[in-house]
Amino acid sequence: MSYIAGQYDVIVVGAGHAGCEAALAAARMGCETLMITINLDMVAFMPCNPSIGGPAKGHVVREIDALGGEMGRNIDKTYIQMRMLNTGKGPAVHALRAQADKFLYQHMMKQTMENEPKLTLRQGLVEELIVEDGVCKGIITKTGAQYMADAVVITTGTYLRGKIIMGELMYESGPNNQQPAVKLSQSLRDQGLELVRFKTGTPPRVHKDTIDFSKTVIQPGDDKPKFFSFETTEEVPNQLPCWLTYTSEETHQIINDNLYRAPMFSGAIEGTGPRYCPSIEDKIVRFADKPKHQIFLEPEGRNTSEYYVQGLSTSMPEDVQIAILRSIPGLEKVEMMRTGYAIEYDAVVPTQLKPSLETKVVSGLFTAGQINGTSGYEEAAGQGVMAGINAARKVLGKEAVVLDRSEGYIGVLIDDLVTKGTNEPYRLLTSRAEYRLLLRHDNADLRLTPIGHDIGLIKEERYERFLEKYRLVDEEIERLKTTKVKPVDAQEMLASIGSTEINNSVDLISLLRRPEVAYENIHGISPAPHELSDEMKEQVEIQIKYAGYIEKQLIQVERLRKMEKKKIPDDIIYEEIHGLAMEAKQKLAKIRPISIGQASRIAGVTPADISILLIHLEHYNKVLAARGQ
Repeated sequence: MSYIAGQYDVIVVGAGHAGCEAALAAARMGCETLMITINLDMVAFMPCNPSIGGPAKGHVVREIDALGGEMGRNIDKTYIQMRMLNTGKGPAVHALRAQADKFLYQHMMKQTMENEPKLTLRQGLVEELIVEDGVCKGIITKTGAQYMADAVVITTGTYLRGKIIMGELMYESGPNNQQPAVKLSQSLRDQGLELVRFKTGTPPRVHKDTIDFSKTVIQPGDDKPKFFSFETTEEVPNQLPCWLTYTSEETHQIINDNLYRAPMFSGAIEGTGPRYCPSIEDKIVRFADKPKHQIFLEPEGRNTSEYYVQGLSTSMPEDVQIAILRSIPGLEKVEMMRTGYAIEYDAVVPTQLKPSLETKVVSGLFTAGQINGTSGYEEAAGQGVMAGINAARKVLGKEAVVLDRSEGYIGVLIDDLVTKGTNEPYRLLTSRAEYRLLLRHDNADLRLTPIGHDIGLIKEERYERFLEKYRLVDEEIERLKTTKVKPVDAQEMLASIGSTEINNSVDLISLLRRPEVAYENIHGISPAPHELSDEMKEQVEIQIKYAGYIEKQLIQVERLRKMEKKKIPDDIIYEEIHGLAMEAKQKLAKIRPISIGQASRIAGVTPADISILLIHLEHYNKVLAARGQ
């Protein structure tokens, strides 16, 4: 028996990393928001690796924070190890990664959400959408409760028709043996959305006391950790190390001998798995020439003995998993606490979405996270914050916020999904960003904090601190341009770092452009008049050393912006455009790009097709102008 259980502005279905960001964003923008989930004990749960960040992913977390999201603040409060990766390379690929206390991470995120004034948390299994005349009006739960809203965000992760697979064993389930959402898939199909079947997996967990750490290599955190949130100032004491070991010849033999029992090779798995995070059995087959593979042993928290076996994702039978584990140096006597498994689930074909993450077929219905075909907590959270922002703005009668590819990795992620789609679980990589020198870890606030402030997610006090930070950075760069140093004052410093001596007075900026000269060297001979934080000093150095490269990318971005500004009307009938190739007509009609820029990135649409489309649009606009429209 159905009944009206409540009226809200925005409803978020699911409480994973996408759901948390979507619900918090909508509520903080002033919308009465309901977040409903199968199990409230699983809010912000980490079903796979207990970590946040890494290449490209860490950039996304910084961007979420710059927009006013929560993931960065939450991991900064709950990490057990913090480490900056790729420090031997340029700043474009520096990537922060944190090992999380997964239980504390959940607890703190749930507490944050419970304390948000306009956000209501509710436990329930959503089975059906309420759609009238192509507009989503709410949802219906298994108990018959009807919750009405002006916008609904679906963030169901891997729960949609979830099926766990371990060798010959298969059963319906969400991650970590949670209840799956079965009927909602059909409701989405009934509304005209096309779904695909994807697969992901997780490794076994083992007991700390049964690991021989003497046979592994310690992996400590950074002595002076950096943070994900621009607001964080205090570090968490007593970081915990991770440990490195490797598979052995015996490991590879065990896997090869049991491939006939591996679901991904026996045909038992239907879904497509992630290319960039393959199972151990897939790695052994694909890279048969490699004698060993890295295995990282990662603590799941301070108050648990469970260790996550990074690099050993598998869906092999339980007995084979134990044999594999005990063939690895340091794990000869290990006890397995949880078995690894594969999970299949339904995902929406993301080319059915607008760049705002609203579905094209149902107004007011948004999707975010793994339901859109991505993998990873960070990719989910990045979509979640944008879906929450745009759901709220739709309710408030405001234009959607869409980040372009030059503004953030989140923009790259969403544009890739809605323009190109994905035939496997999508993982964000630095190589996917053509403007990655502009999209650095260090400058996410410069790129996105003004947007976060404009939409109401960045408070005035934080925004004033942001403006002051970059005022001081700009002043210091100007000082370095105009301040000269005499040879006698610089020679000792230059000699100490092996840099060429100067014979005449030079400005400080010329010295800092030398690859071997750091800002601290300059500061030593000519201190700044104002105290600069480490982040400010980093900004000064990067902006000066990479100025030429940055300028080139900004010129490319300006060209892109011109293409993005050329909007394509919704009522264009591509099939009637003479001269367009058949494939271009089909792709353009299916994806319905909002701009020439987006159209140019669709696979199968050639530069010649774009030229024809531009000519057609020019004619189209002249006809409208003649009609006075």
